[in-house]
Amino acid sequence: MAGEITIPLLPCRSIDEIVEFYTMLGFTRTYYQVRPNPYVALEREDLRLGFFGMPDFEPENSYGSCVVIVPDTGALFDAFAAGMRAARGKLLVSGIPRITRPRKRRNDGNRSGFAVVDPGGNWIRFSAAASPSGEGAEGRLTTSLSRAVVMGDSHGKHVRAAQILDAALARDEDTATAAELLEALAYRAELALRAGDAAAAGDALTRARALELSEAERAEVAVTLAALDDLEAALRA
Repeated sequence: MAGEITIPLLPCRSIDEIVEFYTMLGFTRTYYQVRPNPYVALEREDLRLGFFGMPDFEPENSYGSCVVIVPDTGALFDAFAAGMRAARGKLLVSGIPRITRPRKRRNDGNRSGFAVVDPGGNWIRFSAAASPSGEGAEGRLTTSLSRAVVMGDSHGKHVRAAQILDAALARDEDTATAAELLEALAYRAELALRAGDAAAAGDALTRARALELSEAERAEVAVTLAALDDLEAALRA
């Protein structure tokens, strides 16, 4: 049978907090009730999510999650990010709630993916519908970065991801390209912000800004260069 629709039902502490957050991302509230049980439904085009309120719920302990397959993770991330900047003045890159950037996931066929961790601690995982094609061999640092992304963005273990990346940077910094280093250092700064380590975040951002990039390399990593602005804004906050 075709045309089925699945709507995840996820826990939260406050449905009003959920509404505020998802409205910022471009969702519309389609149903809302406080009694007998708090519940809210939200939609953004074909994406539908439902949330039930539990006043004593602890978002840090949430196991709530769902996977959303989308045609273009970059375009959707940009739309979410614009909403966050307009409402909060910055991208939320650490704590709860937060958003991660689209990156290739080794544990998902190297497809691009990113996650939204909402105020209920639920992980809404967005993954590209199509797998990449025609990719060349990766350098050692890029391979290690991919491992760190799985640990940090898929499993939420940002400290372990930072350890993987620190070891790789110490080993491969002299042989990696400037573009590879930029990608690794930008992610290292993001991981440091998640861990509340302002010194490590600042060091990674300073090293990233100091890299000498050719015009071709700057074009290749334009999205990451723009991401440094968001990371620096988060560090100043």
